Amino acid sequence: MKYFLMTASAFALIACDNADLASTTSPAETEVVETVEVDIVSAEDTLDAVLAEQSDETKARYDQRHPKETLMFFGVEPGMTVVDSLAGQVWYAGILSDYLGADGAVIGADYSMDMWPLFGGFATEEWIENRRNWKTDFVNGVDENRGEGDAPVSAFNFGSLPEEKHGSADVVMMVRAAHHFNRFEDVSGFFTEALTDAMNVLKPGGTLGVVQHRAPEGHADEWATGDNGYVKQSRIISFIESAGFELVEASEVNANPQDQPSEEDIVWRLPPTLATSEEGSELRTQLEAIGESDRMTLKFRKPE
Repeated sequence: MKYFLMTASAFALIACDNADLASTTSPAETEVVETVEVDIVSAEDTLDAVLAEQSDETKARYDQRHPKETLMFFGVEPGMTVVDSLAGQVWYAGILSDYLGADGAVIGADYSMDMWPLFGGFATEEWIENRRNWKTDFVNGVDENRGEGDAPVSAFNFGSLPEEKHGSADVVMMVRAAHHFNRFEDVSGFFTEALTDAMNVLKPGGTLGVVQHRAPEGHADEWATGDNGYVKQSRIISFIESAGFELVEASEVNANPQDQPSEEDIVWRLPPTLATSEEGSELRTQLEAIGESDRMTLKFRKPE
């Protein structure tokens, strides 16, 4: 988009009465109006360009994860500092580094090291020990793909927010991470801990954006704690509000009405994990047709 700018003296000339102007100025004395073309690039245009440059593998997920709509809903713009919870090399930290630019910053945030042993299964002692290097590994991994002018990247673990990061962030994103915080809240207050860090890292008026697998409100609360991946929207809202945040708006941008789980289902039956079906099976075909989970998308605000 281009605008034409005029000098202040030119505006003064235009404001004069035409007759007075003709009688008091000669052609030689009339000031020449200068025009300057200014390119205005919107945040949306920048995001479109960034998303278009991602890999084909990443772009194949757009119709399921709606990155443009999600980031725009949360109000993320170039130059901001954004915390990405349970950050990955692409989703969302890699995209954010490209989008926020050199004047912005990406802060990755991982689960507390005290929380990982509660997962069991894959979280063996060796795996957990290797996870202690996550901050360095994450930063190095994103840095390998950073281009000139991309946002710098740093990281912390929830429960260990450095003092110097307090009040530094414009947005905290908690995308598909709240179910694990919620499922272990009764063990050691991990959801409370994460929300305390989110409150502390945000600037006054900053945004907490949540995308979370959504449980049907009619299902049993015991099924919807997060153990199965799903949490009720009413639970997420009430708990985050009890931590001092204000709900600004809810969006259905990541809704999927085809995802209708029973109380025997887990979210990981669906793409991309497809944990409960064999390749080539009829069940897998059915689950692939459903797509990724039905998700709430919530925008909260830290009070001024």
